[in-house]
Amino acid sequence: MTKEYQEETTNGCFVMHSGNRLFSGLGLSIPTPQPINTFVFNRGRAQNVIIDEISYTMPAQSILPLVSNQHFVFEDPETLVAWQFNREFYCIVDHDAEVGCVGFLFYGIHHPMFIRLDAEEVRDMTYMENVFSRELMLRDNFQGEMLRTLLKRVIIKTTRIAKQQCESYRLFPDEKMDIVRKYALLVEGHFRREHEVSFYAEALNKAPKTLSNVFALLKQPSPSTLIRSRILLEAKRYLHYTDKSAKEIAYELGFENPAHFSRFFKANAGKNISEFNRKPTC
Repeated sequence: MTKEYQEETTNGCFVMHSGNRLFSGLGLSIPTPQPINTFVFNRGRAQNVIIDEISYTMPAQSILPLVSNQHFVFEDPETLVAWQFNREFYCIVDHDAEVGCVGFLFYGIHHPMFIRLDAEEVRDMTYMENVFSRELMLRDNFQGEMLRTLLKRVIIKTTRIAKQQCESYRLFPDEKMDIVRKYALLVEGHFRREHEVSFYAEALNKAPKTLSNVFALLKQPSPSTLIRSRILLEAKRYLHYTDKSAKEIAYELGFENPAHFSRFFKANAGKNISEFNRKPTC
């Protein structure tokens, strides 16, 4: 079952999948006109999920946040519930100050993030599923705002649970960890053009050395490592799911010339671009 809400005035879109055996994410292979974010609720047994060609086990009774450019396929999609929404329906970046989640749930360092739920939390999410389902059957002037309110509740609830399960948030104050969260969000928005830590440090009103010291104190990968990892991930997505040449990918990712990109890929992926296995495109 798939239920959808569309806002003609804004092109906002909200979709709920329940028991949909065709549910998957096609990432860069078939990009959507508007980026779609996804919450997947696994209320059943543990199952396999392949995200960007890497296999993971999604635990039973857990939630997984996913972003639009991720390619994902679940072992048993018909047992899942998923909520999807685009920026026009609910912009998580614009609401980040309210929910404090964007650079944590969606663009954080530890991904994919499988958020385990206890029995009470499962009941709460199941209740939310039923409320969403009933609301999606209505058609009145309040429907869009009600769905946004319900979605915001899911986002805040999930963020609270996830932070409780994150060791760094248990060990360090939120204001320290929020530096990492905001940095991750900035990298997501600018990694295609800005490859130096100095750009992000300036945006956060920090010296690059101070930023590096904060990340080290919080036991996080270095700021430069995060930039390299994000560029490499996107490069692999292009290689897996598109027919773009290495030269085209290099320019897409902000490299001045293909040779520089080839050296970057070899140094960080451990193999040449020509040795990297592409998936056939449709």
